[in-house]
Amino acid sequence: MTPEDMQFYGEFAPALEANEKIMLTEVQRILDSISTDSETRLAEHIKSRIKSSGSLCEKLERQGLPVSAESGLRDLSDIIGLRVVTHFVGDIYTVLEKIENSTVWRVVTVKDYIANSKPNGYRSLHVILALPFGVGGIEEIRTEIQLRTIAMDCWASLEHQLKYKKNIGNTELIVSELKRCADEMASTDLSMQTIRDLIHKGD
Repeated sequence: MTPEDMQFYGEFAPALEANEKIMLTEVQRILDSISTDSETRLAEHIKSRIKSSGSLCEKLERQGLPVSAESGLRDLSDIIGLRVVTHFVGDIYTVLEKIENSTVWRVVTVKDYIANSKPNGYRSLHVILALPFGVGGIEEIRTEIQLRTIAMDCWASLEHQLKYKKNIGNTELIVSELKRCADEMASTDLSMQTIRDLIHKGD
């Protein structure tokens, strides 16, 4: 966290950083329990972040909630976020099963935007977790793990740029092209999964 974020979160900051580390450690343990071989490891990479104070305040304002660290901890579900980027679609559901069986947290809900993509083409699997907290009268907080393939992650990066970059021309064309690319990427992801399954059939 930046000094500004540390100041904003105040007494909650150390516990947030501790919970981020707990999540990273457990997700890495889960991945290692499946494979530590460089050729068969499931994750291309893992990223984590504690929501910046600026981003938190903007989200609370949009939702008409009190703008404070405590409100963010009580009312939002992504104050800590992890993103696991896998090679294949099937790997996402393999990791999900392990996440659901972990005793480190409690799974609150699973939002499957792969099976049911958003209208703009967004695909990802979101797992909302509850973790013990115990600071400032807050017994637990909700956090999020996002699971997506490399192709989904690449698409989401472009869509994020479109959403937040100002003064972009031809927005309608870009949105249309992004939707087309999302559908093509989803088809390619499934084809790649099928090819891998054929290669490893009988293993």
